[in-house]
Amino acid sequence: MSLDGKVAIVTGSGRGLGLAYARQLARQGASVVVNDVDAGAADEAVAAIRSAGGRAVALVAPVGPTETAQALVASALDSFGRLDIVVTNAGVLRDTVLWKMSDEDFDTVVNVHLRGTFTTVREAVRHMRQAGEGGRIICVGSPTGQRGNFGQTNYAAAKAGIVGMVRTWALELKRAGITANTVVPVAATAMTATVPYFAAAVQAEAKGEPVPAFFRHDLGFGTADDVAGLVAFLGSDAAAGVTGQVIGVGGDRIQIWTHPEAVATAYREGGWTYEALLADWSTEFAGALQSVGERFPELPEEFRPAGS
Repeated sequence: MSLDGKVAIVTGSGRGLGLAYARQLARQGASVVVNDVDAGAADEAVAAIRSAGGRAVALVAPVGPTETAQALVASALDSFGRLDIVVTNAGVLRDTVLWKMSDEDFDTVVNVHLRGTFTTVREAVRHMRQAGEGGRIICVGSPTGQRGNFGQTNYAAAKAGIVGMVRTWALELKRAGITANTVVPVAATAMTATVPYFAAAVQAEAKGEPVPAFFRHDLGFGTADDVAGLVAFLGSDAAAGVTGQVIGVGGDRIQIWTHPEAVATAYREGGWTYEALLADWSTEFAGALQSVGERFPELPEEFRPAGS
């Protein structure tokens, strides 16, 4: 089931994961609006897609402002006559611990990731609903948005917020035949290149060598191309029944994340007073407390950075 005749927008697609998504969508037959803030990267991405026989145009602009969202949709309609798929991938990092994070650090990340997703999808959905032919919204999340990560208050907040929006959109857009899902990629990118734990995998990928099996299988950590197949699938007619989901993908692994559910419930006539909680917390609730942060298996010695 190809994507022939479909038209997609992919934000932040000049390089990395976004480029892999754009190329895979084009490979499956979709025409693509490539978006990036780097004109050179955007032009190179378009050239690569066209040289492989695909169709693509570039729109150079930062996501976040409504004007960019409007320009993206207009570019799809003016260049290809329709819009079927939106992939919100654009992002930036400004990592630092909470007490050192500036207003600018926080606002920049939230504006690109969260506001950029909101404005882009809002504009796309306005057109899709009017066109009456359904559509596919694919937003990019992160393990950090699911479990938190040291030094990433802004990024965690934005990625968690994206998941909340997607679940809401799945409800709001169902009658229009528009699906909304979150993809959580785990792959060798510029964002993971600085993490020592992934160094061996990132170096292998950079050299064009196979990513070691420990990373691909045990961690579900691979290349950008390992993620792109899921993005294209979610953009297809075959995924018409998939909506409101958070799907993790990387290396040899794919996962469906649970939606938050209560893991412990207790009732007390008259309510839970301070005194009642002091008396009963340890027996009723302490055993149900949830962990935070990502949990990785011990790194095999052969992949440990020198001196660690």
